Amino acid sequence: MPARLSILIAEDNAADRMLLSTIVSRQGHRSLTASNGMEAVALFEQERPQLVLMDALMPVMDGFEAARRIKQMAGEELVPIIFLTSLTEGEALVRCLEAGGDDFLAKPYNRVILEAKINAMDRLRRLQDTVLQQRDLIAQHNEYLLNEQRVAKAVFDKVAHSGCLAAPNIRYLQSPYALFNGDLLLAAFKPSGGMHVLLGDFTGHGLPAAIGAMPLAEVFYGMTAKGYSLTEILREINAKLKRILPLGVFCCATLLNISFQRRVVEVWNGGLPDGYLLRANGAERVPLVSRHLPLGVLAPAAFNDRYEVFPLELGDRVFLLSDGVLEACNQQGELFGERRLHRVFSANRQPAQLFAEIQQALLNFRGELQDDVSLVEVSMVEEGSLSRGPLVFTGSGQNSPLDWSASFEFRGETLRRFNPLPFLLQLLLEVEGLRPQGGALYSVLAELYSNALEHGVLGLDSSLKCDAEGFAEYYLQRSTRLAQLREGYVRFHLQLVPESTGGRLTVRVEDSGSGFDGQAIVEQQLRVDRLCGRGLALVRQLSERCTWPEDGRGVSVEFSWLAGA
Repeated sequence: MPARLSILIAEDNAADRMLLSTIVSRQGHRSLTASNGMEAVALFEQERPQLVLMDALMPVMDGFEAARRIKQMAGEELVPIIFLTSLTEGEALVRCLEAGGDDFLAKPYNRVILEAKINAMDRLRRLQDTVLQQRDLIAQHNEYLLNEQRVAKAVFDKVAHSGCLAAPNIRYLQSPYALFNGDLLLAAFKPSGGMHVLLGDFTGHGLPAAIGAMPLAEVFYGMTAKGYSLTEILREINAKLKRILPLGVFCCATLLNISFQRRVVEVWNGGLPDGYLLRANGAERVPLVSRHLPLGVLAPAAFNDRYEVFPLELGDRVFLLSDGVLEACNQQGELFGERRLHRVFSANRQPAQLFAEIQQALLNFRGELQDDVSLVEVSMVEEGSLSRGPLVFTGSGQNSPLDWSASFEFRGETLRRFNPLPFLLQLLLEVEGLRPQGGALYSVLAELYSNALEHGVLGLDSSLKCDAEGFAEYYLQRSTRLAQLREGYVRFHLQLVPESTGGRLTVRVEDSGSGFDGQAIVEQQLRVDRLCGRGLALVRQLSERCTWPEDGRGVSVEFSWLAGA
């Protein structure tokens, strides 16, 4: 049964007005009557009826003007207006529609036709109400989702950009296809002074494509800060993504390990377009080819962490890009592609302008971005020229115990296959007060461990490192002796003691070797032309105190920190 409606009848003829009112009332509806357009507008404003029967020609205000005003007052709400007219000319009927009319009813009035038109207009009115309600509901849900995404994106950006992307040797471009960027760009300083850079591209767009970014960034930053190698980080990221990502979601990625001291870059590319190593003189462009499956595809046992090593000179630059650069599409449906990118490379005459020229080429191509676009340039600079910020840690370090000691002994089998430094740093850098000294702590531990292993356990003679050939011979012997190592040990004794102003860490390193003459080493360090024997000087410079026993069977160093510093 149709719903009871309030129907406004605007008719200047009293007999017709009474007839229409009677017909409407017998159909079960409530009738409101007006004798002219002015009364109709006032009555509509007061009663807000659901439907209007409007005579076209009335005194004071005609039906056309009244219809326009009623439609204006109704706003988005659909209030059907059926014009009552004896007009038959086409122009007059068009005028009724232009004034806001929805249908016509010709005089003399037919009860059956009037009832059918009222029912039809009521269906339209209810349909419009449903559409408006659903629109408002969708708008509410959309605003809720957008707010959730804005909050999530703020967290995402803080995690993704908490490293050293602002370093002066890094330039990058990221233009997200959606609110979230499926591309992920991370960079962080290592405790040893180098830099890790990762460009990743998750399958898809938006939030679904970014679900793996948070755990990936956490592993990347946490392990980089604690001195883990490129291969160890890759293996952990792959294992974690494989474990948590749904089927069909993975991350194409390139990871760089840049050493400013050794002037090399280690490159692992799994699924991204070729990156490029551009020499400073512009004479060579070395492709950094993808040789692996993306992260999160293979099980840990099948994952391949083999990387390539390239020498670097000052001014050399590494370019990495996501496939969104190559797949940018213009109005003719053409892709930007590798050929256009290579033309930009070849046309470049000022290396410092190349990054801007690639950006301009993409802009000139006037492509509609079909994917997340990421482009990053990392330049080789002098060691020490970068102002290193603090290392990035994933935990607060505020809940670590501050009064403990521990001893570790690493024996032959472990020394051959395992680098204990990240293991030890992971323990020590849980202490918030030690984190600002993370780089110095890593360098000292690395030097002490290297001396204990190479000179104490393996018995290598550092005097070999007097020239390039000597260095080569030294490291050949190191590799051979380490592969054959069965006995020997390196011990680390760690002691953490709270103090009234902060705390103190003491590290003592012992090895199974015959010991060393500390005073002789100090005297060697006075000879600045020597290429060896400088390690102890570095240790003494970076630590607060450095001592060794008379028998030379170990070295002890101390670090302290102030509370709240």
